[in-house]
Amino acid sequence: MAKLTKAQREWKPNTPKKLRSTKMMFASVVLMLEAFVAMFLGLALFGVNGKNPIYLIAAGVLAVLLILACAVVRKTWGIAVGWILQLVLIACGFWEYSMFIVGVLFSIAWWYALTGGAKIDRENVNRAKVQAKWDAEHPEEHPESSTK
Repeated sequence: MAKLTKAQREWKPNTPKKLRSTKMMFASVVLMLEAFVAMFLGLALFGVNGKNPIYLIAAGVLAVLLILACAVVRKTWGIAVGWILQLVLIACGFWEYSMFIVGVLFSIAWWYALTGGAKIDRENVNRAKVQAKWDAEHPEEHPESSTK
């Protein structure tokens, strides 16, 4: 038998499901995609610029920083770290000019992940409140709460 997680052990019937932040999921996806782009940038610069391993190391460090930023994006200062990493990605354009465009496009995606995700989170919280109010006013309409 598989070992249960803490959430599985603590679950009880009619326990409301905790809402997951769409903003954080969107932001993490953007950061992960940027980590792949950073690695591909390092590989391209490595191949084009005479097999200099500095490009691979720098790209690897940037990719690791982008991945680690996914872990702290939930904190208020984590968003600032994400913005700093957006600037670093844009600054990579000094080594490969196309990164100016790619970096700006990813910065727009980062901005949208934060603003659009926050809007969806607010809508989900509001929807959950309305649903909880309706459930409280109509207990007879829930088949799982009726006894047989």
